Amino acid sequence: GRKFYGLTRQKLTFTKQEAVQKRTFTKWINSHLAKHKPPLEVNDLFEDIKDGVKLLALLEVLSGQRLPCEQGRQLKRIHWVSNIGTALKFLEGRKSVYRGSPIKLVNIHATDIADGRPSIVLGLIWTIILYFQIEELTSNLPALQALSNSNSSVESITSSETGSPPMKRKVVNKFKGNAKKALLKWVQCTAAKDFGIEVKDFGPSWRDGVAFQSVVHAIRPDLVDMEVVRRRSNRENLEEAFALAENELGIPRLLDPEDVDVDKPDEKSIMTYVAQFLKHYPNPQHSETDGQQDELLLGSIPTFALSVPREERKMLRELKVFLDQLERDVLRAQGTEGSLTDKYQAFKNFRVQYEMKKKQTDPLLQPVQKDGKLSVDQALVKQAWDRVSARLLDWHIHLDKSLPGPLGVIGAWLHRAEMALREDIPIQHAHEETANVLHRKLEQHKVAYLSTSEKNGICDAITYHLHFTFINILSSY
Repeated sequence: GRKFYGLTRQKLTFTKQEAVQKRTFTKWINSHLAKHKPPLEVNDLFEDIKDGVKLLALLEVLSGQRLPCEQGRQLKRIHWVSNIGTALKFLEGRKSVYRGSPIKLVNIHATDIADGRPSIVLGLIWTIILYFQIEELTSNLPALQALSNSNSSVESITSSETGSPPMKRKVVNKFKGNAKKALLKWVQCTAAKDFGIEVKDFGPSWRDGVAFQSVVHAIRPDLVDMEVVRRRSNRENLEEAFALAENELGIPRLLDPEDVDVDKPDEKSIMTYVAQFLKHYPNPQHSETDGQQDELLLGSIPTFALSVPREERKMLRELKVFLDQLERDVLRAQGTEGSLTDKYQAFKNFRVQYEMKKKQTDPLLQPVQKDGKLSVDQALVKQAWDRVSARLLDWHIHLDKSLPGPLGVIGAWLHRAEMALREDIPIQHAHEETANVLHRKLEQHKVAYLSTSEKNGICDAITYHLHFTFINILSSY
């Protein structure tokens, strides 16, 4: 009887954690799908992900890349599996920043996602969050990069999952430990240390809400009175911290007090939420302190953030705010109704703002280190800049394709030609392989462009570009 009761309680706890993860992950997904054009929304995660359409849309928003997708009201299961397969193949084609090897999707198959299996769907979304948010953000913290090479035991800080086979679990947890340890160190360095708060994990340490309040305080000291925080109940602290983060800092509310004020808070959900603070404020104290405070917080860990002058850091922060707002304005303008002329005019106005800021941005993004790496603030500005560039290019292509009659066809063709001109040719270790790649590219361009005589001028330019690349490669041998 005791054994059965124990198994029942374990299953019940797991189900509660799944429910919290489902709510948190759904909110996280929707915060990104709101940026999609057109905006999308997930209501029931396990159902809405089955056809793969919103999954691909999420990956497009996160990566800035276009992915092929089967769409329509009458999609059949074969189309669902195809879309999900495209998403999984895309993920497996990316590399882990920490390990330098391709992402491994352990026991995640397209058919399981199409069936809406809760544990598999949650596992997939967690993998996306881990690689596209937590790993990417923590790897941009130069002061914490040394943690990824730590020889200390990972088992002491790894997830409490016990369902995976030991051999597979060891490989996955090695990476998770690195990313989690870096995120935890960021909390300890930027927030908790100032108030003697011990944050040992992403579970019970957050239950009373004090750690969340300390992170908010680190970003905006005027918002939180830590002495008052220590006297309040768990639920009051959690509710206020989440409300302040959403209303004052613009950080999406992914958790509710009842999700955290439990015996075993779900660490994946808490990591997902805490990473939102890191995304918006990678080093909060820099905005209020000088180099001495930096040294106090980071100790002997080297950081090249200190080599960037304070005034320049301030300019980078302001530029990041501008670019984030510009991206939101561009997305809003794209969705408004109006004539094609009005839309072109709106695009032109945004393009002028973009070009004017480019003159300010380029000098600020010059590497300050001898190894050519960017500071944390520079890296975040570059990411924001790349997102705005992608949004404007996407809008421009859409407008040109919308031109009436043959003008729309020519507009679309010109964009394809321009992308071909800009496309980098991957240089292989064996020059025969590179030559084969170049030959295939030339054949593709002949098929795509040489059928119309009016296009020969651009085709010649593309061919010249490829031949020039080929000559440069040969000269390097």
